[in-house]
Formats: sequence, structure tokens, C-alpha cells
Amino acid sequence: MNGTKKIGILALQGAFAEHIVSLHKLGVEALPIRLASELENLDGLVIPGGESTTIGKLMMLYGFIEALKRLSKEGFPIFGTCAGMILLAKTILDSNVEAISTMDIKVMRNAFGRQVDSFETLLPIPVLGEQAFPAVFIRAPIIVEAGPRVEILAWLPDGTPVAARQGNLLAAAFHPELTSDLRFHAYFLDIVSRGG
Repeated sequence: MNGTKKIGILALQGAFAEHIVSLHKLGVEALPIRLASELENLDGLVIPGGESTTIGKLMMLYGFIEALKRLSKEGFPIFGTCAGMILLAKTILDSNVEAISTMDIKVMRNAFGRQVDSFETLLPIPVLGEQAFPAVFIRAPIIVEAGPRVEILAWLPDGTPVAARQGNLLAAAFHPELTSDLRFHAYFLDIVSRGG
């Protein structure tokens, strides 16, 4: 089933190449997307980590913001990691980042400080099974609030939400593409296969 799916990875800036590798390992056709016209005929899109302000400006410049607002409301599956989570959020604290703003979450950028404050931890994520997931946090955001239709998928030990799903939208504050564990990408492909 997955072999017939075509997933785009927004390739304007950030860690898009690693997502392509992860999806290829799962037997999926994964394509770098640099123009809004390339969104046609995709089954889903990954928005990678990177610099959210830069990605947001480039998305606006190349016509992605309005296209993805429309597509996400139509049920098009989108998976945002780190900066991608910020760009999906309806509310971004202390920022005027251009965003898609379709996921009912409020996020705080760089919630853990600078690059040197990056860390890796084993996170329990029940939807992925019993084995904890190796989550890599790099200048990561956090979810401060979530609306009633949002399902929180993972929390840090202190109770801070760091992954969520709202229908066809999936978001993680961490970088699953920087590990050899493919379960989070496989979970997104399951959303794609089920049509949101």
C-alpha cells in the first residue's frame, strides 16, 4: 500500500533530506517540493525542522501558505516537525512568523533555549507501541495549549506536550528523521492511507 503513496517534503530550508531518506526506507516515493505547483498529485506533505521564520517567509514568497491552508482544510495530510509544528500552529507566541495556522495549538518557539541546550530523550508515545521513541530536540518548540479536537500524543516527563494530532495534521516538536526509528513516519503514512 505505502509503495503507491507519493509524499512531498517541503525543501525550502532545513532538514528535508533526512525525511526523504526515512520515507524511502519505508518504501514510499518521497520528493523534495520547492514550488507550490508541485503540491498537486501528492498524498501528503512533510514540513521539516529548520528556521521557522525563514521557512515561513519563503512559503509566503512561493505561494505555499494559502495553498496549504486550503489543502489542509480539505483533509490533505501534513506532518510538521520542529519548525514544521510551529508553521502548522494557529498561535505562535512571541513571533510574527508567516504560518499555515490550521492546527488548533498554541506553541512557544525555542522553548528550551539555544542550540547548546539541545537534548535527546526516550519518549513514551503510546500510538507507536510500548517501546519508547528516541526523540531529538534541537532548539525545539513546545505546545502551550491545545484545542478540544487536538489529541496529544507525547509529553515530556514534566508534562509538557511535544507531539499532537488533529485529524489529517500531525506535529512533533522533535526530529524523528534524525533517528533510525521509523515509527513516527510510519504513523504519518497510516494517516495518509486512511485519508486523514
